[in-house]
Amino acid sequence: MSFVEITPNEITESPFKLIGKDWALVTAGGESKFNTMTVSWGGVGIMWGKPVAFTFIRPQRYTIEFIEKEDCFTMSFFDEKYRDALSFCGSKSGRDYDKVKETGLTPAFTDDGIPYFEEAKLVLVCKKMYAQFLNDESVIADDEVKKWYNDDYHKMYISEIKKVLIKK
Repeated sequence: MSFVEITPNEITESPFKLIGKDWALVTAGGESKFNTMTVSWGGVGIMWGKPVAFTFIRPQRYTIEFIEKEDCFTMSFFDEKYRDALSFCGSKSGRDYDKVKETGLTPAFTDDGIPYFEEAKLVLVCKKMYAQFLNDESVIADDEVKKWYNDDYHKMYISEIKKVLIKK
């Protein structure tokens, strides 16, 4: 199967389902070296007049090194049958494991060399616009947040959705 390009407005699945329930693989790097990790926090919306994705990554994650080096990354969304692969990618580090080999996922690359996965049902190609670490000073609902952090706040990336690929 191949992918076709659609606009962000043509995405029909709920972002709450895609990101929160289905999860996604955030992948950055190039054809010679890349890393991927599972995310289940994030969102989509409009910022500065552009369609955007909000992505949150802890500083300890290997993938953040790739995201920091590159202008673009992808978010790949999968059907439920890939849950084990996403679980692996969310619990093991690319420093220690070859996630492609371990999961059997097939890397593909955009014309610009940005990695994503052939097995995905939907891919967002994102270009970073803004990044900032979450921090204590900005937390308003402190009692809600304490269970998630031990002074290791995620870095938030707000990125323009440059391209949407959907499996046809």
